[in-house]
Amino acid sequence: MTGFTDLGYARVDTDRESRQGLPEVVYGPGKRPEEITGIVTELLSRGTGPVLVTRVDPEVAEQVRVPGGDYDETARLLVWRPAADRGFRVCVATAGTSDWPVAAEAEAVASAIGLRTHVIRDVGVAGIHRLLAASEDLQAADAVIVVAGMEGALASAVGGLVACPVIAVPTSTGYGASLEGVTALLAMLTSCAAGLTVVNIDSGFSAAMAAHRLAAVARR
Repeated sequence: MTGFTDLGYARVDTDRESRQGLPEVVYGPGKRPEEITGIVTELLSRGTGPVLVTRVDPEVAEQVRVPGGDYDETARLLVWRPAADRGFRVCVATAGTSDWPVAAEAEAVASAIGLRTHVIRDVGVAGIHRLLAASEDLQAADAVIVVAGMEGALASAVGGLVACPVIAVPTSTGYGASLEGVTALLAMLTSCAAGLTVVNIDSGFSAAMAAHRLAAVARR
């Protein structure tokens, strides 16, 4: 058993579902629609879990010829065979409305892999009372994904309010000195709220997968 299928243009990791609880997730950019079609078809035939393709533009999604898929244009996500609710509660909180496309990816991926999501929009620290008004929802979560650009302060504020794991996603939202998300990234990495997990700039997908790993451990 090799654990993968060689399609010539891709070696599909057919063993990942047994190792990590989810099939391999396909990164869409750089792949032709027919290549995505072949990879998705192989993953669907070799496992039982949800099959996802991330960062797919609408014109490419229309050309992927695999029946049964759903496309979320805001999240740029294709999904086949979404997972049943696993009961693990993830709150996705955004600092501003402009952060929503990144948060949409996090929410859509988390939902597709069976996490129970709740979204709180536009609770940035420029109006801290908005965040405090949502504190009960945040504290009820098993994990919180915080999506913030500018100076990234929302992650620290949430980290001080909740006991559950906080997964921080810096976004490229902001003016010049935000450096396309680098300022938020560094602020989150140096947060005084101990124990934050910080993922890559604009990577809602990575945040959802971090929550998946937490949920997998919680079920043991």
